[in-house]
Order: sequence, then C-alpha cells, then structure tokens
Amino acid sequence: MLDITHFPKATKYWYMGKFHDWSELTLHPMAHGLHYGTTVFEGIRAYPTAKGSAVFRLPEHVDRLIYSAAVAKMKLPYGKDEIIAAIKRTIQANKLEACYIRPLYFYSYGNLGLVPKASPVELVIAAWEWSAYLGEKADLGVSVYIMPWRRVHHSQLDMKAKLGGIYMQSTISGLEARAQGCDEAVFLNLEGRVAEGPGENLFIVKDGVVKTNELSESVLEGITRTSVLEIAKDLGFKTAVGPLTKEEFFSADESFFTGTAVEVVPIVKITDGSDPQAGRRNYPVGTGKTGDIVRKIRSAYIDVVRGKIGKFEKWLTFVNE
Repeated sequence: MLDITHFPKATKYWYMGKFHDWSELTLHPMAHGLHYGTTVFEGIRAYPTAKGSAVFRLPEHVDRLIYSAAVAKMKLPYGKDEIIAAIKRTIQANKLEACYIRPLYFYSYGNLGLVPKASPVELVIAAWEWSAYLGEKADLGVSVYIMPWRRVHHSQLDMKAKLGGIYMQSTISGLEARAQGCDEAVFLNLEGRVAEGPGENLFIVKDGVVKTNELSESVLEGITRTSVLEIAKDLGFKTAVGPLTKEEFFSADESFFTGTAVEVVPIVKITDGSDPQAGRRNYPVGTGKTGDIVRKIRSAYIDVVRGKIGKFEKWLTFVNE
C-alpha cells in the first residue's frame, strides 16, 4: 500500500477510462512525460455547498486543459464533455465533498526522443482532500522572496497554457524561497517588473484600488485571478489591470496571492533578493498584517465557492447533477 499522508481520502484514480486502486501503479518508467515534462494539467477544487459537492469553474478549467494540450501539439483521446464527466465520477468514486482535482494529459510510453512521434497521449484524473496550500498562514499572511531568476517570458512560450515542464522553474524557486526563510517565491519578468508566484497570480491594493498585472507581463491567465477581479468589483472596490513595478509592490497598502490551490492569501512581508549584488532587503506590506480589503475579498471568495452568493452560483458545477 502506498502512503497517502499527502493525499488524504484518495482511494481511486481514473486512468484512460477505468478506475484503479490508489496503490496500483500503471505508468511505465520510460513514459515520455516523465523524462521531459511533456505534460499539461489543471488544478481544480470542489467545495461543499447546500446542494452537495460543487466544482468551482469546472468548464473553464477543462477549456484551458484542452487549450494547453493544443499548445503542446497533443492529439487528445477525450473531449470536454468526457473530461467533465470523468472528473465528476472521480470525485464520486472517492466519496469526496471538498477536494483538489488533478487532470493531467501526458505523452506516455512509445519513444524517448525529444519529439514524441510514437508516444500516445493519455489522461489521468485524481482527487483527494487538500486544505490550504500555504497552511495556517493562509489567514495570517505569508512572506515572499523575490527571486534573482526571471519568469519564463511570454515571447518564449504561450503563457496561457499550463505546461508541465515549465513548472520545474516553479519547483526550484519555491524550494529556494523556503531556504531563504520565506513562505513563497515571487518572480520578476524580463522587463524587471513583478510577474507572479510559482503557482499564483499576485495582486496589490493601493488607496483602495485592487490591482493585478497584465497578461503581457508573463503571467498565467489565472481562473481565480479572473474570478477575484469580478468579486472585488461586486464588493464595490475599484480594480485595475496593468504593469506592476517593484516599487508599487513595496509601497502597497496590502497585497495577496490568488490561485486554485492557494485560494486568496495575504502577503505581509517581502524580501527582495532579485539583485544578488545589492544584497537582500526586507519590506513590510502596509502594516505587516492582513489588511481589511484582502480580508473582505478572501471572505467573499470563500462564500462564492461554497455557493453562498446566488449571483455567482453560475460558476459552480454540482457533482451529483
């Protein structure tokens, strides 16, 4: 039996049309995706609601999965409706209500040249119970480390796609940030402006305006990012989308991450390590504590994903329907 400490309540996964016991291994070690990161994926969450388990923005996530696969030149064995049905069945098979869901397309076993000309594309879907990505600090706020390495640039790859191999940069930087005593990393782009976290979009609040950066700033078009912009407007806050400089980040009244895994998490301290020659500098964000606007947006987001705000129920797919 496999240890499921980090995959609570996971009992089965869906792989190419069939369910397998969690401890059953089906991947050949010479699978192309394992060696070159030739995968595309989504991170999705389901939440408990008064109408049962509901997946947040499931169609949008599956649309992006299919878009990412097109960027990776994949010929897909399943379409949108089949993927949505399989995700719902996977949640049901594991008897989960609140969970994290990971669908992943990958080039599987066939050949091991860089071009996967003999490697078919396969799909696996898993679901398990997962709480806040950044743990107990999700409420208190986190510290971030601005990396000396720049984010992959939009002129190099299509940043709208979630390509597995690109996340090696995120893994290395996340480990480095923690080695520097911080909770998470932040990337600058090649232009020297603020881009995003390893798996999160970034917002600031200044003089009551909630701002995030342009898609042309080498960031993922996050589904949570888009949702939070709409939620913030609904709460009556002004929003802005545009380039975000380091100076704006340092002088913000409040700041926060958004993402499926992280949800909405305040940033309360910045360590700037972007220029190794200049040394590290520390900056509190605002008062150094979670601000009122971030707190309101976070609270509203939690209510939205749990079906407590009727106008946003359009974003929920109920598992048992």
